[in-house]
Amino acid sequence: MIGVLGGTFDPIHFGHLRPALEIRQDLGLREVRFIPLRQAVHRYQPLASADQRLVMLQAAVAGEAAFRVDDRELRRAGASYTYDTLVELRAELGAEEGICLLLGADAFTGFLSWYRPSDILELAHLVVMRRPGDAMMVAADLRVWVEPRLCLSAAELDQAPAGLVLFQDVTQLAISATSIRRLVAEGLSPRFLLPDAVIALIEGAGLYR
Repeated sequence: MIGVLGGTFDPIHFGHLRPALEIRQDLGLREVRFIPLRQAVHRYQPLASADQRLVMLQAAVAGEAAFRVDDRELRRAGASYTYDTLVELRAELGAEEGICLLLGADAFTGFLSWYRPSDILELAHLVVMRRPGDAMMVAADLRVWVEPRLCLSAAELDQAPAGLVLFQDVTQLAISATSIRRLVAEGLSPRFLLPDAVIALIEGAGLYR
């Protein structure tokens, strides 16, 4: 199985990296692909350019062999839809490879508003990353949608290439890209919130000032 983690990554930080590492280890994924979007659909548009965000991602994951940066959405024109990306990945990986779409708890609460959510689940599993012991509040329609698809372990995910939803506890760090950009804009150090290599790129390019 592989993991897929998408986002603006504007910039990438430890709040992305640590949960992704834990998911890879806990689920036995052979790799996690970080896929930066080109044009956001459900959130603000990124401030850093596509090239700048790609370089920051590459610097952040350097040295972690199971982390891979996939730039397909940056190369694809128009809005970045997860469904389109998963169609491409499924065609490349074949019908039998397990694909786990990694989502934060907040993103998951709005999942039914995504483009073709049920079709997404035909292409991949959903792995919802949450704080240990967190009792997630989800709308009734989402709860009803999830119930027949719910699984409880990585072993269950291994039985099929797609179609299941797993809630997985991770160490969630209270770090946001918004707060990092604000610190930089105010001339304050964001050190220990993101990799030093990414900070060097931000400073070198004068980003977020």
